[in-house]
Amino acid sequence: MMLKFSANLSTLFQDRPLAERIAAARAAGFGAVEMWFPYDVPPDQLRATLHEHGLPMIGINSAPGNVGAGDWGLAADPRRRGAFVDSLHEAFEYARMIGCPNVHVMAGIVDSSISHAAAWDTYEANIDEACRIAAHHALTVMIEPLNAVDRPAYLLTRQRQAIALIEKLKRPNLKIMLDLFHVQRGEGNLIERMLASLPHAAHVQIADVPGRHEPGTGEINFRKVFDTLQAAGWNGWVGAEYFPLGGTEAGLGWMGSAADGTWHGQQIAAHRTAL
Repeated sequence: MMLKFSANLSTLFQDRPLAERIAAARAAGFGAVEMWFPYDVPPDQLRATLHEHGLPMIGINSAPGNVGAGDWGLAADPRRRGAFVDSLHEAFEYARMIGCPNVHVMAGIVDSSISHAAAWDTYEANIDEACRIAAHHALTVMIEPLNAVDRPAYLLTRQRQAIALIEKLKRPNLKIMLDLFHVQRGEGNLIERMLASLPHAAHVQIADVPGRHEPGTGEINFRKVFDTLQAAGWNGWVGAEYFPLGGTEAGLGWMGSAADGTWHGQQIAAHRTAL
């Protein structure tokens, strides 16, 4: 079984406009695209560009709130229920219009004036509501633990938290966005945690540690990761959500060998030398 890869347009091909990023992803051999926040582009325009290049958009994020003021999601703040619900309707309608099946509903930062327990109770209720609304659009809600090294005040930081929430809510359209960069940086035991989360996952994302660059630039044994995903029968997308050390195309040597299961260490060494 060959792995299939999606290009995250918020981190790759950043030296060109969005329409050109989609074309570049197709030319580079990606079979799908994803991105964080597409809302500045009219959905009909994005849909037309995706159709032109024959690539589906497989995942977007709900709006983060006021990033300049420290927001990174709205679901954990009991004072902002209205803004959160508005962000859901915006994200789900946008996803519906562009044919995107998955929306990552961001948890958000725990404000110092709110207890962790209150933030979690709010988050749990909001995710339950998000799943209820998303079901009317045949959409999947994804939740993603972010590592506490880079996002120390983020509410959702561990895989076991996400699994426990899924098991408690029992919503069939609630899944994990399994970001292996965050798993390794925040928790370690990457392969064991990946295997525990895979049955609950809608999507997998990759980047190396440290630096969040392309596979082969850090400490993660991606040959083991890819072999394990294949052995586990993973048939979903694997999203390339990393920040290239050089140009995006220059750092794509990992992808062909990973897709067909012929990943070799010497290819990584050659890539490092080229950098």
